Amino acid sequence: MGHAHDYATAIMHRGRVPMEPVDFVPDWADRPRKAKFHPGAETLPLPEPGPEPEPEPESPTGHVRGFTLPLLSGMLLDSYGLTGRRLGVQANTDLAALPHYPQANWSRGTASGGGLYPVAVHWAAGPGGPLTPGVYHYAPHQHGMRRLLTGDVTGDIRDALGADAPAHASGAAQYLILSVKYWQNSFKYNSFSFHAVSMDVGTVLQTWRLWAREHGLRIAPVLWFDEERLARLLGVDHREEGVFAVVPLEWADDRTTTGAGPALSTPSPAPAPAPAPAAVRHRDLERSRRVLAFETLHRIHEATLGRAADRPEPGALDAAAARPPRGTDPVPLPTPATAPTGVHAALRARRSSFGRFDASRPVGPEQLAAVLADCAATAVGSEAERPQGPGLTSLYVFVNHVEGVAPGAYAYDPAARTLRLVVPGPPGPFLQRSYFLSNYNLEQAGAVIVPTLRTTAVLDAVGDRGYRLVGAAVGAVAQTFYTSAAAHGLGAGVALGFDTISHIEELGLTGTDEAPLLIMLLGHERPQPADFRHEIA
Repeated sequence: MGHAHDYATAIMHRGRVPMEPVDFVPDWADRPRKAKFHPGAETLPLPEPGPEPEPEPESPTGHVRGFTLPLLSGMLLDSYGLTGRRLGVQANTDLAALPHYPQANWSRGTASGGGLYPVAVHWAAGPGGPLTPGVYHYAPHQHGMRRLLTGDVTGDIRDALGADAPAHASGAAQYLILSVKYWQNSFKYNSFSFHAVSMDVGTVLQTWRLWAREHGLRIAPVLWFDEERLARLLGVDHREEGVFAVVPLEWADDRTTTGAGPALSTPSPAPAPAPAPAAVRHRDLERSRRVLAFETLHRIHEATLGRAADRPEPGALDAAAARPPRGTDPVPLPTPATAPTGVHAALRARRSSFGRFDASRPVGPEQLAAVLADCAATAVGSEAERPQGPGLTSLYVFVNHVEGVAPGAYAYDPAARTLRLVVPGPPGPFLQRSYFLSNYNLEQAGAVIVPTLRTTAVLDAVGDRGYRLVGAAVGAVAQTFYTSAAAHGLGAGVALGFDTISHIEELGLTGTDEAPLLIMLLGHERPQPADFRHEIA
């Protein structure tokens, strides 16, 4: 077994055995920037998302259209762009700092552990697109593309993906690359940060998948590639910044792009290949005067470092599929409610309901059924997962206040659309007792959903890099949960600060390889909350 097994065990037990360094205190005065900064780099503004084009005839691959610049702009804005300011009165510990502009918390469609948003989005633009070929960094605060290199490097990316890369990846001319600068998260979460940022990558990918699906587009990430080569291309130290995913983009032809919106630059013929190894000219400038290294973080990063030659065969994860639902006395759920809003509106409305849940308004069973069905259908969609193959996650539900469902802990059966009783009785006291923080009263939530994965089985099936897939999978479920809850007008919150071992014992999972990785709170919020309308201030 590799180091990822040891890290997974430490994460699972951290509620009882603190991870090193146990005496760590973040230096908030010396925290890093909230996004990368490339001095001297030109920032090209992205256009406003254009009107929806009419669907094209069905293509041989089954997709109705490719990306255009306005569509890509809309997806980036709705996922990682700054869409509002959080100033509502709530129960999180950062409330006192929010009115001060330097500590302002900006809302985004995608969720992030601790609201830190450490994922960097790069666009490797090749010939045939709206930009001069090169490497660009998405600047969320400006909603623009920062040019870091001019020249076609898509050949380098295809080489990094390897000869056996999926056809949609090896044939693409446009790629999005997701990397994580660890210090943007580890300054606060130290050794725990790798676990958190792996989930952050999953939330970004799932936002894109939800958004793209509504627009007739496809997002199919690649997680296995020569990571060190791509780190050199991005001009980063591969020990300090992990490259987690490459997302090929199917691009619309010139006929579709014409008139869709202003181009950032005039398309040009493909330049001659850059001499190997290519690397960006503009580098990120660190703000912190003192950057700390954490041995545990370094070891799990090295253990999960990606190499294209290690790519698993499709179907390798079948051995790590979720087990059949446990429990007895099935409680049937009604047909899931139809969401009154689409993905765009739901992403704009998404927020964490810190301290706002109201137990006097129970959740409707149709709403719970809809959120559960959406979460159960979520997958990362990587090359290691077989299309229509078995899912990796199981869902357990602690019911507090749901119409027509007795309080208790249940296992969700997505095929039968039922809840199977595992532990009878009100779960509120257990939930609150096993939660570390003070920003939620878990008993006030209508239901608390707990996704589990067979983490060790995934690692045994695909190797240590599978830990990144585990994090991405549960992060994707969390993003679906937030988006589905917002679409149905419900409050939501996702938390990692709970005693995993207590949940394993409560759900009867001791001796199995199922492990809860986060908890997801669902319910109605109190009416007329104290909030601030930043958009009219």
